[in-house]
Amino acid sequence: MKVRLEWNYQIPKSKKTYLLTTDFMSVQDILYMTRDIEKTGRVKQLQYFDQMDSEWTKKELEKLLEKEAEEPQQIIAYFDGGFDKPTKTAGLGVVIYYEKNGQKFRIRKNERIEEIESNNEAEYAALWNLLLQLEEQEVHHTELTIKGDSLVVINQLTNEWPCYEEDLERWLDRIEKKTKQLGYKVNYQSVSRKENREADQLASQALNEIFISSHSNLNDGES
Repeated sequence: MKVRLEWNYQIPKSKKTYLLTTDFMSVQDILYMTRDIEKTGRVKQLQYFDQMDSEWTKKELEKLLEKEAEEPQQIIAYFDGGFDKPTKTAGLGVVIYYEKNGQKFRIRKNERIEEIESNNEAEYAALWNLLLQLEEQEVHHTELTIKGDSLVVINQLTNEWPCYEEDLERWLDRIEKKTKQLGYKVNYQSVSRKENREADQLASQALNEIFISSHSNLNDGES
C-alpha cells in the first residue's frame, strides 16, 4: 500500500501555518519522513491518506507495516474463463505469483461452475474467483497487477468501454465493491492468450473436470 502525508506546518516565530502534502509513498518511507518532520517541533497536525482516499493514523500505519512483513507482496495475478455453451458451464482458472519473506510463491487454482450465459460472464466469474483467492490469502490494502486476455472485462473495469449488459454489470459491481472492501489498488492489464496460457489451461482443465489446487514455493525449484 502507498500513502500520502498532509501536515500543517507553522512558520518559526509566526502564527502562520501552511498545509503541505507529499506524493504517494511506501508506508515505510512515510513513517521515516514522519519522524524527521516531528523533530522540527512545528507540526500542528499530521494526516495520512491511502490511494483509495481512506484516512489512517500513525499508529495504524505502524501496525500495518509490521503486518506487511507477513503478507504477500509484489502480486501479479492471471485469470481466464472458458465457456461451454451447450451446458452453460464455465471453467475458471487463476494463477497468482507473489513474494513473502524473500521467497517467491505461486498459487494455481481452477473451478467449474454452472448457469453461466456467455464467455464474457465466464471471464468475470474467473476474475471474481481470483479476488476470493487473494482474500483467502489475507491480502489487504495493497497495490497489485491483474492480467487477463478478455478485452471486454479489462476495458470495462478500466472504464475504456461501457457496460450495457445487466448480467455483466452485476459482476462488474461485485468486483469493484470487493476490491474497495479489501483496499486494493488494481492495475488491470490486457495480455495475449499466449501470455495467459497458465490460466487458460486451468480453465480448460476445469471444463474437463480436472481440478487443480496448488501452492508452490518457487525457490524450491518447482515449476
